[in-house]
Amino acid sequence: MNIFADFTKRVKKILQDLDLKDANGSAPDLSRVVVEAPRDPAHGDLATNAAMVLAKPLGLKPRDLAERLVSELNADPDITETSIAGPGFINLRVAPAVWHRVLASVLDLGVDFGAQTKSPAPKVNVEYVSANPTGPMHVGHIRGAVVGDALANLLEFAGDEVVKEYYINDAGSQIDTLARSAYLRYREALGEDIGDIPAGLYPGDYLKPVGDRLKTEFGEKLKAMDEAAWMPVVKERAMAAMLDLIREDLAALGVEHEVFYSEKSLHERTDKNGSKIDHMLDTLRDMGLVYQGTLPPPKGQTPEDWEDREQTLFRASDFGDDTDRALKKSDGSYTYFAADVAYFQDKFERGFQETIYVLGADHGGYAKRLQAVGKAISGGSTEVIVRFCQLVKLMRDGEPVKMSKRSGDFITLRDVVDEVGSDPVRFMMLFRKNDAPLDFDFKKVTEQSKDNPVFYVQYGHARCRSVLRQAVEAGTAADSKALATADLALLEDSGELELIAKMAEWPKVVDAAAETHEPHRIAFYLHELAGSLHGHWNKGYELPHLRFIQAGNLKLTLARLALVQAVSLVLASGLSILGVNAPEEMR
Repeated sequence: MNIFADFTKRVKKILQDLDLKDANGSAPDLSRVVVEAPRDPAHGDLATNAAMVLAKPLGLKPRDLAERLVSELNADPDITETSIAGPGFINLRVAPAVWHRVLASVLDLGVDFGAQTKSPAPKVNVEYVSANPTGPMHVGHIRGAVVGDALANLLEFAGDEVVKEYYINDAGSQIDTLARSAYLRYREALGEDIGDIPAGLYPGDYLKPVGDRLKTEFGEKLKAMDEAAWMPVVKERAMAAMLDLIREDLAALGVEHEVFYSEKSLHERTDKNGSKIDHMLDTLRDMGLVYQGTLPPPKGQTPEDWEDREQTLFRASDFGDDTDRALKKSDGSYTYFAADVAYFQDKFERGFQETIYVLGADHGGYAKRLQAVGKAISGGSTEVIVRFCQLVKLMRDGEPVKMSKRSGDFITLRDVVDEVGSDPVRFMMLFRKNDAPLDFDFKKVTEQSKDNPVFYVQYGHARCRSVLRQAVEAGTAADSKALATADLALLEDSGELELIAKMAEWPKVVDAAAETHEPHRIAFYLHELAGSLHGHWNKGYELPHLRFIQAGNLKLTLARLALVQAVSLVLASGLSILGVNAPEEMR
C-alpha cells in the first residue's frame, strides 16, 4: 500500500467530480497534483499542493479552491481533520485505521513492500567501475562500484530489468604495458635479477603470480621469442589474470557484474562488414551526422592527440554537446571517442531504453558528449544518465590515513575492505550524495555507537530480531502466521503510529530515489527509520507500558510484535538494496 499514491488518487477524483474548467473550457491538468508528507509533522499526516498548482490555470484564488477541496475531503471517513495553511496548502490528519492498513500491507508483502512491477519492464543498462584491467582495484574505484551497484539494485526493486555491466578498457597502450610488466616478472620467476622496475611499467607485486604461471606453462620458451611473438601470448594471460583479480576484489565488496564488455571487441573485424566501430560510422554517415572538417583547439591546455587537420567529425553540437567530436583522425585511425560511440550503439541495439554511466569526477566533461551520442543514435528513444562520484578521503580518527601500498603505488580496495568489512564501506559510500566529497574515517565506521550510521541502522534490525526472539523465549508464538492474526487496531500510542507513518514513506522513497537515480536517499531513510525505532524503544525502557512485550496481555504483545516485525522487514529490504547485511544479532 502506497498511502501517498492512494490519497493522490482520492484528491484527483474529487477534483474531477468538481468539474472544474480552465479559461479554454478544458479540464485542468492534474499531473502536478501530489500528496506527500508535510515538512513539519506537527502540521498533519499528509499534505497536498492541489489548490496551489491549479488555482492560476482555473482563474481562482488558491485559498478559495482549497476551501472547496476541504469541504469534499471532510466527507472521507479516513480523514479525521483538515486545515489550510498559508496561501492554500491543505494538511490532512488520517484515522488510525489507515496506518493499521499500511502495517498490514508491510506484513503481507514482507521485504517486497515498496517494490514495483512494470509491464513491460524497461530495460536498463548500468555501467560502473570500468577501471583499466592492469591491476587490483584501488581506493578510488570504491565509491563508483558501490554507487553503481546500489543504483542497479534500486532500479531492479523499482521494477526495471537491469543489467550490471563492466566495460573493459582492453584496447589501449596500457595493455601492452601490462604485458611487458608481466613478462618482466616472468623473467624474474626464471631466476633473473630484474633490478628495479623500469619507469613506465607497473611495479606492483600482484604481477609476480602471473610471472610464475607463465614460467609453469612455458618454461623458458617465451624468453627465446622476440617481443612480437611473446606479446600476444603474455597479453592474453596477463589480461585474464587481472580480470580475475578485479572480480575477486569486487566480490569482496559484494559487487558482481553480469556482463564484462570488451572494448577490444569493438575494434575487431569479424566479418566482411568490418568492426562494430566501422558499423557505427556507416550508421552515422547514413544519418548525415558525420562530415570532414577541422576543430578549433580546446580552451586551456591542448591535448596531445589534438590535430589541426581535416578529420572525420560527428555533429555532436547538434545534440547539445559543446563542440563536434572527432571519430577518425587524419591518418585514418579511430579516436577513443569512436569506441564510446560504437559501444553506445551496441547498447542501443541490445534494446536498452535507459543507459546509465557511473563515472569518476575526473570524467566531468563526458556527460554532454555521451548524452549527445544517445540522442543522435537512438533518436531520443534511449535516455542517457551520467552520475559522477567525487573523491573519497581516507581518515583515521580525523587524520589522513597511511596504509601499506603492497600493490606498488596505490592503496587497494582490499586494503579498505579487509580492515573494516564490506558493510561499513558500502553503507558509508552511500551515506552522502555521490557528487559530494566524502571523508571515510576508519575509526568512526567501526564504532558501536549511535554516531556510526551503519551500526545504528544494522543495530535497529538486530534489535527487532532480538525482541522477537525474546518473545519466543517467553513462550509467545511470534512467527509470521501468528503475527498475521494480530489485532493491529490495538496500536494506539502516538509513537507506534509515528513508526508506522515512517514505514508508510518507504514506497515513496523508493520511487523518488529510482526516479532521480540517487541511492543515497535509501541510506538516509533507513537511518531515519532506525532512529524512530530506537527512539520508541527508549520510551519503553523508561515507560514499561510502552514496551513491546507485555506480560499478561497477549493480544497487545502480538500487535506490537507485528510492528517490530514490519520494521525489521523494511530495514532488511532497504539494506538489501544497498548491498549491506541485515544482521540477526550484534554483540
